[in-house]
Amino acid sequence: MRLQAETRVAILLHDGIKGSQGKTGLALLRYSHAQIVAVIDRQCAGESLPVVAGINRDIPIVASVEEALAYNPEILAIGIAPSGGILPPEWQQEVKQAVFAGLSIANGLHTPLATIPELRDSLRPGQWIWDVRQEPPNLPIASGQAQTLACRRVLAVGTDMGVGKMSACLELDRACQKRGLRSQFIATGQAGLMIAGDGIPLDAIRVDFAAGAVEQMVVQHGSDRDIVFVEGQGSLLHPGSTATLPLIRGTQPTHLILVHRAGQTHIRNHPHVPIPALTDVIELYEMVARAAGAFADAPVAAIALNTFHLDLATARQEIEQTQAETGLPCTDVVRFGTENILDAIVN
Repeated sequence: MRLQAETRVAILLHDGIKGSQGKTGLALLRYSHAQIVAVIDRQCAGESLPVVAGINRDIPIVASVEEALAYNPEILAIGIAPSGGILPPEWQQEVKQAVFAGLSIANGLHTPLATIPELRDSLRPGQWIWDVRQEPPNLPIASGQAQTLACRRVLAVGTDMGVGKMSACLELDRACQKRGLRSQFIATGQAGLMIAGDGIPLDAIRVDFAAGAVEQMVVQHGSDRDIVFVEGQGSLLHPGSTATLPLIRGTQPTHLILVHRAGQTHIRNHPHVPIPALTDVIELYEMVARAAGAFADAPVAAIALNTFHLDLATARQEIEQTQAETGLPCTDVVRFGTENILDAIVN
């Protein structure tokens, strides 16, 4: 399932445009091919989406589901990604209102909605609830099989959660296709799945099968591709993250792209956990990937720097400084394009 180009979508994004939990909705606004007809954010209602979010789409921002219904949506996509993936209680009534009004629901939260009797029993013919975070059946244990593929396997890794790993992969995949390469974006999180329609919800998969689930997707798509871009999750630096190691083992990457938010000095919400120098982080990821020689080398080929919060001049300075410190190609792929990073991968 995916949000099709012909479908009309409203995104529930309360306090997510200016807050820290709106990455799912903002990703849909930036990359989804669906017809997004309204954004629901009580904090920004009536404001301009290009001004408040830097996304050049002429879509109204309204305060409630009731107001969004005036734009005739067919689907309500839940666009926040709060810690723990739990549906905030104050949103539950709005989701109910959407279902009662005949909208289908695309739900990327851990809270399953299709099992709630009040919602399930209110569905009309053709109306559905898509709980994205569901473990696929019959998952294997990983075996390292992806290393036998001929394609390049590029995994985005990060210094923290929510720094732009999915955006980097989507931008690189798009640029690859423009060059005529057979590339594939492999989603591993809820926003990527809604956009691409294929992949796995990694954080809904039991840890014993996580690497196997990644491997299965990489083998499935990589056998007839020149290059695959695997969406990263979490960070080896984050004290609560278990997602990155299964991604490394399942992908058996040929290249790593390190994603970092410019100027960030510690893990978000964990000021006691500093982010080391990027040269040390690069060494960490490369060391873990090769596992003392048990697996092939997987060099960090480039740095994707997230500079959204900086003005253009400061962003360019940060990129130049990062490039000088690491000796690697560096850019903000959303603001300045992907060329130097893509060259480092394919040449």
